[in-house]
Parts: sequence; structure tokens; C-alpha cells
Amino acid sequence: MGLRLLACVFHLPTAVIYGSLSLFVSILHNVFLLYYVDTFVSVYKIDKLSFWIGETVFLIWNSLNDPLFGWMSDRVFLSTQQAGAEISSPEVVLKRLRALSHNGPLFAISFLAFWVAWAHPGLQFLLCLCMYDSFLTMVDLHHNALLADLAVSAKDRTSLNFYCSLFSAIGSLSVFMSYAVWNKEDFFSFRIFCVLLALCSIVGFTLSTQLLRQRFQADGKEPMCNGLVVSFRLYIEKLSVPQEKRITLAEYLQQLSRHRNFLWFVCMNLVQVFHCHFNSNFFPLFLEHLLSDQISVSTGSFLLGVSYIAPHLNNLYFLSLCRRCGVYAVVRGLFFLKLALSVVMLLAGPDQVYLLCIFIASNRVFTEGTCKLLNLVVTDLVDEDLVLNRRKQAASALLFGMVALVTKPGQTFAPLIGTWLLCAYTGYDIFQRNPLSNVVSAQPKPESATALEPTLRQGCFYLLVFVPITCALLQLLSWSQFSLHGKRLQAVKAQRQSLTQGQAAEVKTI
Repeated sequence: MGLRLLACVFHLPTAVIYGSLSLFVSILHNVFLLYYVDTFVSVYKIDKLSFWIGETVFLIWNSLNDPLFGWMSDRVFLSTQQAGAEISSPEVVLKRLRALSHNGPLFAISFLAFWVAWAHPGLQFLLCLCMYDSFLTMVDLHHNALLADLAVSAKDRTSLNFYCSLFSAIGSLSVFMSYAVWNKEDFFSFRIFCVLLALCSIVGFTLSTQLLRQRFQADGKEPMCNGLVVSFRLYIEKLSVPQEKRITLAEYLQQLSRHRNFLWFVCMNLVQVFHCHFNSNFFPLFLEHLLSDQISVSTGSFLLGVSYIAPHLNNLYFLSLCRRCGVYAVVRGLFFLKLALSVVMLLAGPDQVYLLCIFIASNRVFTEGTCKLLNLVVTDLVDEDLVLNRRKQAASALLFGMVALVTKPGQTFAPLIGTWLLCAYTGYDIFQRNPLSNVVSAQPKPESATALEPTLRQGCFYLLVFVPITCALLQLLSWSQFSLHGKRLQAVKAQRQSLTQGQAAEVKTI
């Protein structure tokens, strides 16, 4: 009753509470991405062999846990309706919220395991990465699945995603605050800061999931507050084919292999994940070797911080474009923009300092912004999968997991391919020279390194411009084959609403 009263007092719409979950993930995950490598390399002194063993095991687990957890969550939805075994829409949402209420706090606790040395650096690196990614995967899968389960229309889903982007931008402020307490020599202040972030995340997950659960436990009742609300009132109707056996994983994979739009999407998204992580991995390197002589340390740090916040703020505008033009057209436009900016930068050369600053920052902003929009495309694929295979309920988490299975390797390919290309062209070894700090170095370089500097600078520039050109061309090719847009998308949504009549979510602005 107290939580209901709190929701009414603050007039919290369902979409706002849903979006706030992104805040409690981003305040931790951005700090993790920025400091975990530097912590183990510079503070815990992990050796190179242990580091690559940990990254290799992490690559395998990171790719497999998404479909594994998705299958564990949604396998019941793959069977046709059995007599007397109806599943209501509120039950599906409550299932997701129960998972979030358990895994959210555990995700915050696993975040804390990185910042205290409690085992051999190699063993701790491996265990922390796998444990952290497991809980992060569970949170992401169920949070993304709710986007497909709470609403069907593109307009409603962009409204939900709008609040996710807004709260993610707020959560990115933790990057700026962390810079004030980050000190490799004295880790105490940074540890206290991480504990405070984790406590905020635990409290946030607990309150948000409880508010949403209370809102959906009263099935069929009028919502208690004004604003954006989601009302589920009826049960899923039985499908026409009775008493079929439950679909096995092999049969599901066979169905997925015939899903043409899914295959083209994961091809495009694999390149997108690669490019996003390539930008994150090499952003400090580009600043150091292309701009360190022309910009100050504070300017470089500002570019780094803005690159984490701007994609979320920029995405608010992209989402408004998606409402008017459709997600497909906006994503295609971003691919063309990435290609055009890269060609202009290539023609301008590495000596245009201001243009180089703008390009390095905008390249990451637009690339990350594209990643934020792709969840909307996956929710459309969830609809098409339900329609094509006439499922009794959309297997949202499982499909998100299968997308991650194919695309997550791009996270590891990015540093491997990037460092290999740089080493092949310039002889530069990232471990030997140790440029792993996320802060741009303004210290003078030794004279022995000046002879290699022109070649290294040229190699960084070519890496900076040719990778996005190649990615944009590959993505435009695969995206041109993707047909789930326009009239096709409208037809799929109409069929989903007819298959699950009365189930579709109504997200209204009052």
C-alpha cells in the first residue's frame, strides 16, 4: 500500500518506472567499462597470459549465456497451448519483474567484486568477469524482453525506449564523478564511491520492480495513476493447433534459420557491435597519438566523458525521428552519415585538429546511438517470430539471447582485429607500450619513440577512418536486404494483435 501511495504521489507513469531500470544499470556498467582493464593491469598487475585466458573464457561464456538464460526463461512459451494451461499477459510481465528483482541486486554486488583484491589476479579476473556478465545478461534480457511484452505498436515502444535513453544519459554522469576519485595509488576513495553506486542500484532495482509488480498484480483493474500506463486485461486465446508437443531447442533453431529478416539483422548487428566496441577500446589511443600534442588533458577527458553521455541524449532526438520516419529509415540514414563523415575525414587528412576532434567524438556518438535503436528492431523481430511460427506467447528474452549469441563475439573481435591491424602496419604492441590508461597522457615522449611516431600516427589515422568506412558499407549491404519495415511491418503487427487478441498493450498519454 505504501508503494502504491508513493507512485500516486509522484504520478509515476509505468514507462518512467520501466526506463528508470536503465539508470540503475548504467551507473555501474559505465564505470566497469572504463576502469576494469586498467584496474587489473595497472593496480593488480595481472600478467598478459592470464589476461588473454580470462578474455578467451569470457568470450565463450559471454556468447553462450544469453541464449542459455533466454531458453531457460522462455522455453515454456515455445509450446503450443495445452488444455487448461493458459498463460496471461500479466503473468508474463510478472515473471520478468521477479527475475529483475532478484538479479538486479546480485548484479550490483558482482560489480563490487572487481575493486577489492581477494584472489590471484588471473583467477579473480576470470571469476569476476563471468559472474558480472551472468547477472548483467539476466538483467538485460528481461529488461529488453519487457519492451516487447509491454507494447506492440512502434509508437508505444519508442515511448518506452525514450525513458530508457533519458535515464541512461543520467546514469552516464557516474563517469564524470568517478574521474574525481580515480587514483591508482590510493584506491580507498574509489572503492567507497563504487559501494555507494552499488547501494543506489540495489535500492533502485528493489523499488522499481516492486512498483511495477504491484501495478500488474491487480489484473483487470483500472490503473491507479495518470500518465503512461500499460493495461493487460485478458488472457491469451488458445491457438488453433491443440495438444502439440513442446518445441525442442533444435526445432527452435531450425525455425530461426528460416527467419530471413533475423539472419540479415544479426549480420548487420555483428558489424555494429564490433564497431561500437572498437570505438570504446581505441578511443584513448586515438586521442593520445592523434591529438595529444594539440589538445590539453582536460579537453581529452572532456571528449571521453561526453562520448558516454551524448549518445543517450542524441538518442532522444533519434527516437522522435523513429516515430515519424520509422526505425528502418533512421538506422539506414545513420549508416550513410557514418560513411559520409568517414570519407570527408579521409580526404581532409590527419592534420585538421578541430575536424579530427569532432570526427572522433561524433563517430562514437552516432555509432552508440545506432546501437540504442536496434532494440526496437529486435522487438519487431519478436513480433514476426510469433506470427511466422504461431506461438502462444512471444519468446522475447530468448530471441534477444539468440541475437546476442551471434553478435557478442564482435566485442572480442574489436580489440583483437584492431591491435592486429595496428601491429601489422606499425609494429605497435599495446601490451609492451602499455597505453591502457583511459586518461590522455600529456607527458613528453622519449626521443627513442619519436622516430616511430609518424608511422604510428598515420596507422592510427587509417584505422580511425577505414574501419567505419568498411563497417558502413557492410551494414548498408545487409540492411538493404532487411524487409521488416513499411507495409510488411504493419501487416506483422496487425497479425500479432489478431493472434493474441486482447493481449496487446495500450500505452496512452493522458
